[in-house]
Amino acid sequence: MAQHIVSRRMYYQVFAALLVFTGITVAVAFLNLGPLNTIVALAIAVIKALLVVLIFMHVRYSSRLTGVVVAGGVFWLLLLIALTMSDYLTRSWLPVVGW
Repeated sequence: MAQHIVSRRMYYQVFAALLVFTGITVAVAFLNLGPLNTIVALAIAVIKALLVVLIFMHVRYSSRLTGVVVAGGVFWLLLLIALTMSDYLTRSWLPVVGW
């Protein structure tokens, strides 16, 4: 199987994009967007994570099996977050005895 070689230029471009997104994250942190601050920060973090996974971890040029494994990992992470949040958000439904 032939390996895809990523040029240094691509690495530098992704690095520059990560620096720009980090600057945007810092700038957004100083803005008062109300409840949207968290959503915007998480959206930028997801974009940065995608850049790292696709380019630096070479998932973009890997086999389909690698993509399936990455998708399975993301699915598992989302499942764990959903279960944790369902527990956390429903704790106020039960009365606390003894308080």
